[in-house]
Amino acid sequence: MHSIKAAEVTLRGVGVCCAVGNTVLHTLLVPDHLEEMFYIGVLFAVGSAIMLGVAVALAVVKRPLVAWLTGTLVSLGMIVGFALSRTVGLPGGYYEDGWESPYGPLSVLVEGLFVIAFVAWLGDRAAHGVTPALRYAPHPEENHTFSSENAIQ
Repeated sequence: MHSIKAAEVTLRGVGVCCAVGNTVLHTLLVPDHLEEMFYIGVLFAVGSAIMLGVAVALAVVKRPLVAWLTGTLVSLGMIVGFALSRTVGLPGGYYEDGWESPYGPLSVLVEGLFVIAFVAWLGDRAAHGVTPALRYAPHPEENHTFSSENAIQ
């Protein structure tokens, strides 16, 4: 049982570090992007706030599946947005040249590592026969019978 605990703590730690890194990197870029293309600045601010919440949730929540899923969706969205902004452009004619060193490469790195940590977390849970759940699953020995007498009308 100790191996699942060690893997859980390690992968959550990686997730927290990546989420905090993502938050810091994008927060630093918010002011410039608000001036350059307002909606991009707003997206950076919202993404930063969400990833800060993800970091906190990964650190304190007992069942972190929602935090992992949220962080993964935001990270993948940021990676796709980054790629589109440097290839075909984004709405409003937003197009950027290059990688904006060091922010671009570091952002893609922490976002990619977050997604990899999530996949590893899922794999570790599956390898140990633990199924992540989004909601409460009653213990099989508990009596949860339903009768029409108990229904709320």
